[in-house]
Amino acid sequence: MLSPKKVKFRKQQKGRNRGEAHRGSKVAFGDFGLKAVEHGKITMQQIEAARIAIMRHIRRGGRVWIRIFPDKPITAKPLETRQGKGKGSPVGWCAPVKPGRILYELKGVDTALAKEALLRASHKLPVKTVIVEKESM
Repeated sequence: MLSPKKVKFRKQQKGRNRGEAHRGSKVAFGDFGLKAVEHGKITMQQIEAARIAIMRHIRRGGRVWIRIFPDKPITAKPLETRQGKGKGSPVGWCAPVKPGRILYELKGVDTALAKEALLRASHKLPVKTVIVEKESM
């Protein structure tokens, strides 16, 4: 699963995820992309589940790019623990996503297959998405 090799701090504050994405908002590598249309946090397990859904559907026929990386730690306190006594331990990683961000890109497969693969991936993600094509310049 995706996770950073090394971080400066083990725990982070939640912060606010406002505004629209400017970086990573255009299809850069592939021909088709899966674009987020709402704010959210996507965990490393969800990123991997969507990638597997795409790969299984295209049967290793094309090329897939993951355009997000989970670098924000998620913490949780143990079950049946009272409140207080500090922040919980890190349990996983997530990628904060803004509207307009391209999550996955796909190349080397025909239009119908690519759209169906990206639709299956979107069912694994906690944010609403749309399928976009590369803009011809």
